[in-house]
Amino acid sequence: MMASIHRLKTLLVKELLSYLRDPRTRLILIGPPLIQLLVFSFAVTLEVRNVDIAVLDRDTGRQGVELVEHLDAAAFTSTVRVVQSGEELEALIDERKVLLGVSVPEDFSRKIVNGDTVSLQLLLDGRRANAAQVSSSYVASVASAYSQQIGTQTQRTGILVRHWFNPNLLYAWFIVPSLSGVLALLMAMLVTALSIARERELGTFEQLLVSPFSATEIIIGKSLPAVLIGAVLGTVMVLAGVLIFRVPFTGNPVLLAITLPLFILSGVGIGLSVSAISTTQQQAILGAFAIIVPVVLTSGFATPVENMPQWLQWVSVVNPLRWYLVIVQGLFLKSLPAAEVFRNLLPLMCIAVVSLSVAAVIVRRKLE
Repeated sequence: MMASIHRLKTLLVKELLSYLRDPRTRLILIGPPLIQLLVFSFAVTLEVRNVDIAVLDRDTGRQGVELVEHLDAAAFTSTVRVVQSGEELEALIDERKVLLGVSVPEDFSRKIVNGDTVSLQLLLDGRRANAAQVSSSYVASVASAYSQQIGTQTQRTGILVRHWFNPNLLYAWFIVPSLSGVLALLMAMLVTALSIARERELGTFEQLLVSPFSATEIIIGKSLPAVLIGAVLGTVMVLAGVLIFRVPFTGNPVLLAITLPLFILSGVGIGLSVSAISTTQQQAILGAFAIIVPVVLTSGFATPVENMPQWLQWVSVVNPLRWYLVIVQGLFLKSLPAAEVFRNLLPLMCIAVVSLSVAAVIVRRKLE
């Protein structure tokens, strides 16, 4: 037992030194994750800003003019162009000079004064479908706020909208916690995917095969440094989310401290499996990226898992990032209870056991 512990300690020190002594490896481990966190936090967003809008005001009454002024003053608009005909409005959309057009009907002011229900026609550029849909909801919000301000039927119904967990709909509150998981998993998989492949290229893998280390000891020795590095990077990103991006952390930090290493371990098993079947570091990197892309796409990071086809939802069950995102987003925004955290930890444990077992089997075959 003591001899096994000593061998593991030796292998662990060797792995850590191989990462820390190489300046390029240190740069890869520290620089890219932090840069990606800062860049993606601002770039990966579904918010729409600086929208150009065209308005065809067929009413020309006071209320129609005020509506145009409200749209021009909205935070999401850049330029509001008032056009004189439907042909001019269509031309602006066709030439991609505006994202959407608003047509104000002739009886807009009269219906506003009488308190009747008012309808606006929105013409969207379907070539930019997502941005156009988001912008149309913004326009609807501005029109609704204006109608409430002047006391129409909408106001008398007493509609009050409240967004739980993210009252101001700040996109950073969603994207930053999710990025901490995506980037930590990416770095852990890359580190482990390169580990055995690097040994092969340096010619030291054969020495490892004839050493007293068993396949299980090799897997443990390769896994622990990656788990340590991934957990440190994940913690730094979580702290950056709280301290730099001001995302509130409402849950129990102890639960996150338990979840993060287990999540990294599930990714480490996948990375080691890729590394064990790769003969060069280039193959290992390509293999890791070939896996990480579908992992991110099926995790619920960009689109809800519930919106995917049923067969793809079943595939995502073996995706460790899917379960981690539920936990980290819940701990950040809605103080996820411990029972719910451990319920989502169970799939992570199963994925970690299976992936590490597969890696151990592959390495054991190399030893035979």
